[in-house]
Amino acid sequence: MIQKSVLLSFLLFLFSGYASAKVTQVNYDMSFGIFGTIGTLKTKLTKKVKTYEIDTKLNVTGLAKYLMDNHTERHISKGHMENGLMVSDLYQTIQEYGNTIVSKEYWIDHKSKNITKRYKKWKNGKLVTDKKETLKFYAKDDLLTLYFNLDVAIKGKGKKYLFKAVGLEKQEGEVQITVPSKSEISSYKKDLGETADWYAKALIYQKNFRKKKGDILLSVGKDGIIKKAVIKDVLLYGDAKIKRVK
Repeated sequence: MIQKSVLLSFLLFLFSGYASAKVTQVNYDMSFGIFGTIGTLKTKLTKKVKTYEIDTKLNVTGLAKYLMDNHTERHISKGHMENGLMVSDLYQTIQEYGNTIVSKEYWIDHKSKNITKRYKKWKNGKLVTDKKETLKFYAKDDLLTLYFNLDVAIKGKGKKYLFKAVGLEKQEGEVQITVPSKSEISSYKKDLGETADWYAKALIYQKNFRKKKGDILLSVGKDGIIKKAVIKDVLLYGDAKIKRVK
């Protein structure tokens, strides 16, 4: 925030920042193969002129809650705006299951192009792991901003794009996004439905895929927010899906 020497200017600056804040609530239902509906994903996006914050909470329900030891997750992204895009300064994930809590914090220094990761783990209320490391890659996006930026970042259809996102260390942050041409859209509609404004596919690497890598199919609405996502070929259990409900 820019400091002002004149009190009136400072107050006007604060007022204009809050007045321009836009808050978007996005909720999804999650389903997974043979288990059916397994939980909810709730995201709150707050955008101002110069800053943004994304707060996502994942809660598992039903049989999956029992099988996953009452697993919950929270993902938080905070940063600034550049040319209409959200640029991450801090990305944090917090996972809780059973008597265990795991926190990962990623601090992004854009001047030096360094990312510092801090990993902390608690068991039965006791801190058992606390370590820091500098990642081997640099990115302006994290996993949350990557998807919320897509509508602005994607410039054309029938193309492949290569992005980098914090939170994907196993693939050095790289995410390949494919936007299909008109002739290719029909195969996407089989999984995602007919009502998207545009479609895309993200290629990621994960040990739970049958072929060590898999596709996330995405349908994007007219408001630029993902309506539905399908993760293909998850080992043993079939496809994982999220669908926007609000």
